[in-house]
Amino acid sequence: MTGAPHIPVLLDEVIEALAPAPGSLIVDATFGAGGYTRRLLDAGATVHAFDRDPDAIAAGQLWAETQGDEPRLVLHPRRFSEMIASLAEAGVSRVDGVVMDIGVSSMQLDQAERGFAFSSDGPLDMRMSQDGPSAADFLNEADESDIADVLYTHGEERQSRRVARAIVAARPLETTGQLAQVIRKALGYRPHSNKGPAPKDPATRSFQAIRIHVNAELDELAAGLAAAEALLGEGGRLAVVSFHSLEDRVVKQFLRKASGALPSGSRYLPEVGTGPAATFAHVAKAVRPSEAEVARNPRSRSATLRSATRTAAPPRPNLPHSERPNLPRSERNAA
Repeated sequence: MTGAPHIPVLLDEVIEALAPAPGSLIVDATFGAGGYTRRLLDAGATVHAFDRDPDAIAAGQLWAETQGDEPRLVLHPRRFSEMIASLAEAGVSRVDGVVMDIGVSSMQLDQAERGFAFSSDGPLDMRMSQDGPSAADFLNEADESDIADVLYTHGEERQSRRVARAIVAARPLETTGQLAQVIRKALGYRPHSNKGPAPKDPATRSFQAIRIHVNAELDELAAGLAAAEALLGEGGRLAVVSFHSLEDRVVKQFLRKASGALPSGSRYLPEVGTGPAATFAHVAKAVRPSEAEVARNPRSRSATLRSATRTAAPPRPNLPHSERPNLPRSERNAA
């Protein structure tokens, strides 16, 4: 795992938020290349690490096998939404910390054959777990309206119907390069304008949306946050790093509700009942990477860390789907 291509984002800030100590039990819900896990192990913690990507688990297994008879790294080749059941199988019902680094990893982005990015051409895949329907399956089989809904909801693409129409007209699509070109053409992209620097590639939003849909990432995040609430003991720490507004909105809304930071009733409406006791306290102000970190690792630019401390209150009922945000809707451009 040394020399891994993934640079953990906001590493010092995440470790400070988790406050690991010798003997503490912490879940790394998104193991990846093990950047957070390594620092947690160095602090004396035992780490249960989750990843649905078999490549990440295979690399981590080589590392875990060097730890001797009493390893402090336990790997779980499962989605982090399944952490309650998976930890129960390992005899664990309470943990002292949970860290989540949401989204696609650098390793996945940089491997053209995984099909996550359009920077280099590769098969239209995007599956983190490397099983189930791929991006190509979705784009080549779904109705135009369903594709448009995904692009708008998960990518906030205002020209979603135009892009979806172009995708359907170009089917079958097989590679990331083909898809990127279809999106660019649909949106009239001109990268070589003489009026200053080239604009952001318009394919970015659609690629994000398709990836989130293929991997059910927002549902996974909501379920993972609910699982963390159920597993953390009193005083346990939650730290979540997200990379775009949709993810951050889920985390922010979850912590607002869990900490009881809800708006009060207006003079025109009756007060809302108090509801369940707050399950999180000491919700920290959002942390962004420093200029120095962004200079070292440009991919950290959009990262946001949110953290909080678990109270003694029992987990709230009806999670996780109640924590899904209501995304703002505006009229789509029908052109």
